[in-house]
Amino acid sequence: MNKTVIAALALGAVAFASPASAEKLKAALDGKSEVPATTSSGTGTADLNYDAASKKLSWTVTYSGLSGPATAAHFHGPAEAGKNAGVAVAIPNAAASPVKGEATLTDAQAADLLGGKYYINIHTAANPGGEIRGQVTK
Repeated sequence: MNKTVIAALALGAVAFASPASAEKLKAALDGKSEVPATTSSGTGTADLNYDAASKKLSWTVTYSGLSGPATAAHFHGPAEAGKNAGVAVAIPNAAASPVKGEATLTDAQAADLLGGKYYINIHTAANPGGEIRGQVTK
């Protein structure tokens, strides 16, 4: 083969290479996962995507059965299940379910997220420290 054909084949392979897919993560939220646990009958789920190339985390959080309207929601970390940590990333506009959003993470935040050291907490007036919580997992 001549160099032109080889170069064209190489460019074609690059053009058709599939882009890296986002890392899919999830969380199941409930009152017994809170620290300390709550007696809330509320539950929720979170579907997350993290794109390492753009460092963007996107989410859809769905919840129901809370004691009242959600007053705030956050990603907290770094912390393992059963431990508490400060707010790492705010989840704005959480008053109504579902909640969709995105944020650009730092390298340290991404490492904690992918390392299972983030949890999602939904707060209410009756449970200002958090009514339901779920650890982010792969």
